[in-house]
Amino acid sequence: MVGERAQPEVIEKIRKELGADKDVFSQYAGYVKLLLEGEMGRSYYTNRKVLDDILIKFPNTMKLAFAAMVIAVPIGIFLGFIAAYKRDTPVDRIISAVSITGLSLPVFWSGLLIMLFLSLKLRLFPPSGTGDIRFLVMPALTLSLPAIATLARVTRTSVIEISEMPFIGTARAKGLSVFKINAIHIFKNILIPLVTIIGLDFGSYLNGAVLTETIFGWDGIGRFTMDGIIKRDYPVIMGCIIIGTIVFVLINLIVDILYHYLDPRVRLYASDR
Repeated sequence: MVGERAQPEVIEKIRKELGADKDVFSQYAGYVKLLLEGEMGRSYYTNRKVLDDILIKFPNTMKLAFAAMVIAVPIGIFLGFIAAYKRDTPVDRIISAVSITGLSLPVFWSGLLIMLFLSLKLRLFPPSGTGDIRFLVMPALTLSLPAIATLARVTRTSVIEISEMPFIGTARAKGLSVFKINAIHIFKNILIPLVTIIGLDFGSYLNGAVLTETIFGWDGIGRFTMDGIIKRDYPVIMGCIIIGTIVFVLINLIVDILYHYLDPRVRLYASDR
């Protein structure tokens, strides 16, 4: 805060102002008391309330996370169904290879490639910044790639497993259309693993996509956290971690509640308990 050549008395004065001269238990109790009062302290560098900055930046992160899932969910599920029905064919191998690639590529590398082609080469979108949908497309696409790959692989495995069950054979024997079999009998039975993946990914995105937001200059929680880490702005880091933890727990709670409505076996088990 004061540089490497600050006078000892200046450093001691700031330590007292921050409470850093107290023992660790007193510091912890003081921070917990601050949280209970609805505060998360002030940034060392801007002197702004950390919670106020988080409330400004969190809607941007939510917008980015929602856009990424809008891209990832339909594409991932569609590719998974195609791969399952074209099992052991070149189409299945291509989709599997693309999925593995999507899971393996580091986000910072895929983000730079997307920026290179869509922005610098084709000039379709601005390279960085926070704003309307033109600024949102590239970071959302970058963030969606791992989710697309995961959903495609989980969907493929689940569809193959459900398709081999006796009740699907009965549905085919009754002459039900392929659309009804897929939309009603198969899709409803693979919702639990899909909702789990979607919930976990969405929760992690809401925690702040640190690399993606930093690469594209998106003013969200992830970039805010990274700035705090670089500057060693501990109130900012602590505030972002606490908010991220709360959000992740809430998302997982919502997913668990959805299980109750999506799968009658869960409701039956709960009633028996």
